[in-house]
Amino acid sequence: MRILIVEDDAVLAAALTRALSQAGYAVDYVDNGEDAHRALSNDAYALVLLDIALPKMDGLAVLRRLRERKSRVPVLILTARDTLDDRVAGLDLGADDYMTKPFDLPEFEARVRALIRRGQFDAGKSLTHGSLRFDLEAHRLFHHDVPVELSVRELAVLEVLMSRQGQVVTKEQMVDRLFGWGDDGGSNAIEVYVHRMRKKLEPYNINIRTVRGMGYLLEKSGENERTEN
Repeated sequence: MRILIVEDDAVLAAALTRALSQAGYAVDYVDNGEDAHRALSNDAYALVLLDIALPKMDGLAVLRRLRERKSRVPVLILTARDTLDDRVAGLDLGADDYMTKPFDLPEFEARVRALIRRGQFDAGKSLTHGSLRFDLEAHRLFHHDVPVELSVRELAVLEVLMSRQGQVVTKEQMVDRLFGWGDDGGSNAIEVYVHRMRKKLEPYNINIRTVRGMGYLLEKSGENERTEN
């Protein structure tokens, strides 16, 4: 899940980025409204964290343009403006939630989880493949209701693969979903995660097949006898 932070306070943005990255999200960060508008025009996000008082273009203008493009991405406004008129203006323009600064990190993280769950609701609360079930709400993997232990990044890779069953997923698509702009990661990291996951998924008769020159395909063991490593 990728989250865009739009915040001109670099200290706050760094703290939010750190907290969200530790929770397993890929995080992008911009510090002005024009860059936010460009990012939202070109990339897909699971959530936008939006300040109102921004350089170059204020947050309400960013939100207005986002909704004019019929985007349904959830937006959580984070701002020092706490008047009733400010809150009403943000919500009327299409914000999904509103928090005033300063705020407590646990409440912030809970609201982030709630908004992302809401965004996933139309797609259902879980993904299944063979005997495995990926709980989108808890962000956990189960085999017949028994938890399967994977790292945060491994779970993110598997979520992408399970959400596109029957389709080849390219490394570039995985990198785009898993890593923010400033993260140290790339195709080599994806290869490492896939290698580890193959071993962990073997007991459940699930395989990640490499389709040479294209990407990866999730399948049940035996569906394709030849796996290219």
